[in-house]
Amino acid sequence: MVFSSLAFMFVFLAATLVLYYAIPEKFRNAVLFAVSLIFYGYSEPVYIFLMLFSITVNYVSGILIGKFSENRKKKKAVLVLCVIINILLLGYFKYANLLVQTAKHIPALSFLPDPQIALPIGISFYTFQTMSYVIDAYRGNCAPQKNFITFGAYVALFPQLIAGPIVRYVDIEKQLTERRESVALFSDGVRLFLFGLAKKVLIANEMGALWDTLKQIPTENGIIGSWFGIITFTLQIYFDFSGYSDMACGLGKMFGFKFVRNFNYPYSSKSITEFWRRWHISLGTWFREYVYIPLGGNRKGKARQCLNIFIVWALTGIWHGASWNFLLWGLYFGVLLIIEKFFLLKRLEKLPPALSHIYAMFFVIIGWVIFDFTNTAEMFAYLRSMFSFGGGLISQNALYLAVTHLPLLIISVLASLPLVRKLYDKVKNYRAYPAVETVAAATVLILCTASLVSSTYNPFLYFRF
Repeated sequence: MVFSSLAFMFVFLAATLVLYYAIPEKFRNAVLFAVSLIFYGYSEPVYIFLMLFSITVNYVSGILIGKFSENRKKKKAVLVLCVIINILLLGYFKYANLLVQTAKHIPALSFLPDPQIALPIGISFYTFQTMSYVIDAYRGNCAPQKNFITFGAYVALFPQLIAGPIVRYVDIEKQLTERRESVALFSDGVRLFLFGLAKKVLIANEMGALWDTLKQIPTENGIIGSWFGIITFTLQIYFDFSGYSDMACGLGKMFGFKFVRNFNYPYSSKSITEFWRRWHISLGTWFREYVYIPLGGNRKGKARQCLNIFIVWALTGIWHGASWNFLLWGLYFGVLLIIEKFFLLKRLEKLPPALSHIYAMFFVIIGWVIFDFTNTAEMFAYLRSMFSFGGGLISQNALYLAVTHLPLLIISVLASLPLVRKLYDKVKNYRAYPAVETVAAATVLILCTASLVSSTYNPFLYFRF
């Protein structure tokens, strides 16, 4: 675990902001690098060395690529070696346990000991960031960074280190050396951070507690109760991850950075294709730029395009975790995307928007069942409960939870759609709005602080990735 939420906000962040703005600009990247390493290594100091090794390998690779800019063979050799090292590090720490446990099902390999390798938090995110830098340097999309501290600050930057978004070097190359902090940008960052905090603490945590209760007894929930249960997880994972992304972007603005948007109201989508253009945008961009297009994209015929989509979505699935359900989840969406691309998408566009929206959300919700259950038997048991009347319509417990949480459910659904943003755009220019926003931000901070003080339930789903 890293800092508790309260310790992070009121001790670590406050001290970092004071130090950051108290020193001359030329030393600010060094401060960010140092405090980011402290943040990352707070509970597991040994992983600081892993991160420093990763930073060094990719930094040196960038320098060598610049040095061999006129020698394509040497430049490519550096790239290949660097990518292999990155993938081996990620593979060892993230997938070694899974591979050994799977291999032990083969009688001749049953003697293998369980490696018990702990997963370094955020390794998937910072590994993808470093690889994007080296690949872009090789392509000539960015100049190799010659300052080790600046490059280290980019990789270890604590606002988005743990759970994204995946910030490509090319997107913030100039900001690393030429960013301009301002009161307006800082205040906007505070607002965005508190908005994300509210999504995480006031909505995601409550939905998660409901889901943890309902998923334990799917056969007793009733068919409506089971659908209610998975809808709570659907809301939890969106508000958890998008909340953290908003907090990361808000923190970035406090330090003068502008990170890419990671979510764009994905639950308003009218197709699976649209959903994946709106959900975890930085990850989708990464796989498109560094896997799908290099594989040939759609340039080598339909059969090859289908294969490329399968490869990308198999990798997307397994990127999310060292469990076979994630691979199944990725392939599930890969199949849906292929069906839409070649057969269904044009037909969906002709349907009434409400019907196409129901279609998209139906398959997204089914996907979240696959995503959450690492145990296959439990996964299929829950899916059966969603389509079987054997357990009745809804249990008394599920009905009670639905009724008592109905106001929060309504707020959550509305907040997941663009309605709130449209309302904000209409009222933000009113004269009284700044005062109202200040009061609202203070209220959110008080409510979130009270919730964090009184509750021990505060999971971050994407920490495991």
